[in-house]
Amino acid sequence: MAWAVPPPEVTGRQIVVFAEADDDAPGIDWARAGISGVADSRDFEGGHVSPEALQEAPATVFSELGIAVVSADVTQVGALQAAGAESRPVLSVSPELVHHVLHHEALHHERAGYAQAYRDGVNDLVERLAHAPHDAALSGVEVAGPGRFADTSQATWGIQATKAISSSRSGRGIRVAVLDTGFDLGHPDFAGRTVSAESFVQGESAQDGHGHGTHCIGTSCGPRSPSTGPRYGVAYEADIYSGKVLGNSGSGSDAGILAGINWAVANRCPVISMSLGADVQQSHPPYSAAGRRALRRGSLIIAAAGNNANRRAGNHGFVGAPANSVEIMAVGAIDGDLGMANFSARSLPGRGGQVDIAGPGVQVYSSWPMPTRYRTISGTSMATPHVAGLAALWAEATGRRGLDLWATLCAESERLLQPSLDVGSGLALAPQ
Repeated sequence: MAWAVPPPEVTGRQIVVFAEADDDAPGIDWARAGISGVADSRDFEGGHVSPEALQEAPATVFSELGIAVVSADVTQVGALQAAGAESRPVLSVSPELVHHVLHHEALHHERAGYAQAYRDGVNDLVERLAHAPHDAALSGVEVAGPGRFADTSQATWGIQATKAISSSRSGRGIRVAVLDTGFDLGHPDFAGRTVSAESFVQGESAQDGHGHGTHCIGTSCGPRSPSTGPRYGVAYEADIYSGKVLGNSGSGSDAGILAGINWAVANRCPVISMSLGADVQQSHPPYSAAGRRALRRGSLIIAAAGNNANRRAGNHGFVGAPANSVEIMAVGAIDGDLGMANFSARSLPGRGGQVDIAGPGVQVYSSWPMPTRYRTISGTSMATPHVAGLAALWAEATGRRGLDLWATLCAESERLLQPSLDVGSGLALAPQ
């Protein structure tokens, strides 16, 4: 079934990718392009480019990645390309895109109350009916088998399915960067943990005013023994790097996301988790470059494949940006029956745009900003931090980084009945 793809959201700025060089400096003649007052990530402590610089500087260079965000209109693109021709060639100039959290249910600033509870109840009922055998032949819906995994008082179904509950590894000594809406820095489940938090969103602190980031950090790095409720976190002793690249509204642009990747790479995080994206079929050149250069520096970027499918209606969707870059690991979502999530995007034909691996992404229980404390939601956003946490366990167990870590995750995954177009190498598993 064909689907209408809306035009991408853009900001009016341009993202410039430079050719790699021995010298980390871009070497571009900015004056030739009519640009002055350029900011460089090396001038900021810890590689943390301030949100103000990202917004106000005519150009900001992310030196770890060889990428810059430039306030230039289309008439200046030629000048930008010429400015780098003699020193460090410009490989691409692309419009800056806007990205959103990849959460299956719409979230609003005011979440509490009857309306939210009612919507959650309806969503849960729909999921249950979709997997019920009654009138399946008449409805044409492919029915999953008997439930294999469910939340218990000891652990969530995702922790069980990925075998994280029985793993001898904890993620100790591994830095996991989660680039999202921030983190509830006062959440009691994370007291005493090593947390580095930065904001790349102008006018907003690193504190999570949305909820999505706290949920993703909980899944990837939540505690082994919460004071209340089941275990929901995979790498419970990992060092947490929370980069707020999406605002409290749940959206953000390439500049903030690339600044977050640059910061994570500069701080030598072996795992970078991004549950965000844009419904764009073509791979976005800046993320191919960022993914490739991050891998060479020992950082694996893991991103959500996307929630634009409606499989029951015959629409399998497509993997959006940034996950559709060959150099970024794309994660699809499965449910507790190890069946395909209705919303999880399918691989696109051709190189790039493939789902590489799958993780638990339906009805996932994890942390949420206080006073709510916990919440159960669905999405490839929820599958991604499962895989990121598992990557941290494998990084600890093997010492592998970059492409070697990617290969290990895929080789050690559990093969599923779904085609690789949907789940890649299968369900990611923990080392034992």
